[in-house]
Amino acid sequence: MRRCDLPARDLRLLDPLFVYPSTILGREKAIVVNLEQIRCIITADEVLLLNSLDSYVLQYVVELQRRLTAAGVNEVWQSEGDTNRRRSRNFDNVFGNTSPDYLPFEFRALEVALEAACTFLDSQAAELEIEAYPLLDELTSKISTLNLERVRRLKSRLVALTRRVQKVRDEIEQLMDDDGDMAEMYLTEKKSRMEASFYGDQSVLGYRSNDIQSISAPVSPVSSPPDTRKLEKSLSIARSRHESMRSSDSTTDSVEELEMLLEAYFVVIDSTLNKLTSLKEYIDDTEDFINIQLDNVRNQLIQFELLLTTATFVVAIFGVVAGIFGMNFTIPFFDEPAAFKWVLIITGVCGIIIFCAFVWFFKYRRLMPL
Repeated sequence: MRRCDLPARDLRLLDPLFVYPSTILGREKAIVVNLEQIRCIITADEVLLLNSLDSYVLQYVVELQRRLTAAGVNEVWQSEGDTNRRRSRNFDNVFGNTSPDYLPFEFRALEVALEAACTFLDSQAAELEIEAYPLLDELTSKISTLNLERVRRLKSRLVALTRRVQKVRDEIEQLMDDDGDMAEMYLTEKKSRMEASFYGDQSVLGYRSNDIQSISAPVSPVSSPPDTRKLEKSLSIARSRHESMRSSDSTTDSVEELEMLLEAYFVVIDSTLNKLTSLKEYIDDTEDFINIQLDNVRNQLIQFELLLTTATFVVAIFGVVAGIFGMNFTIPFFDEPAAFKWVLIITGVCGIIIFCAFVWFFKYRRLMPL
């Protein structure tokens, strides 16, 4: 906190015991980055990395070393327990470099962190796509409890990954929309202005002290202020002047470099989000298709039940006729040898006519397909 001038609530974002969403915070002397596995503090000339022995973080370290070496930066890596610290010094005059390809150290470190997070999320989205599409196609061809359970787990992973990607996208978009936050992240520029202001005030104070000594009598060493007090006074003057310069230049700071950097990775993370959105839409379409199939099967069962109920009603007519003729009474019709045959024929014909009438009525009312 003393070294990077950070409040405790910003350091909680880096605590591995807590799960915080992706965050990029620009402060006076540092940038606090929490992007997936990359949790670090970036200053104008060093990076403090958490979990430096993790393979994912080691890839970040190797990539940052490679880019700094290619840019002509002399770097020194120091290990402090579970934290890696990186100091850098450019052989050229980095503050006076006006090349359009130049990026200060903090932006290079931030770019590698953004690239690592975007690449990691995009690879997870690609793996999810490779697993999802065959599974969904199998589900459409065979609806089973096992396939439904696998799709449910897949959808849970998709929702969790989409939430993470959406948070990174929103964080980048929020930074791009706020020029003040982007201006706060120009650490190298603020450091150079602080140093220039400090050395300028120091030279002015030295010049004035020489003039005073030359025109006045010797001053007792006891009454003269100590060097530490002079240094504190000059630092306070430089700090106040720096604050005034920062407040006056906050509206005129050029944030074009950082904005273009964030815009590039915003496009990348937005593409990943579009992949996940397309996959979610495919899952929703598959669910709709399955629901349509199930509704069709349910309708067919209802139609079959309707026909079966109608056929049961027709068969029940034979039971009614048998019940009528089974009563204990005597009529001459019982003495006819062909009476039983005619009763069966007439009852069957009536039953068929009634069944056909019911079917025609169901089709007329569109209760059954034509």
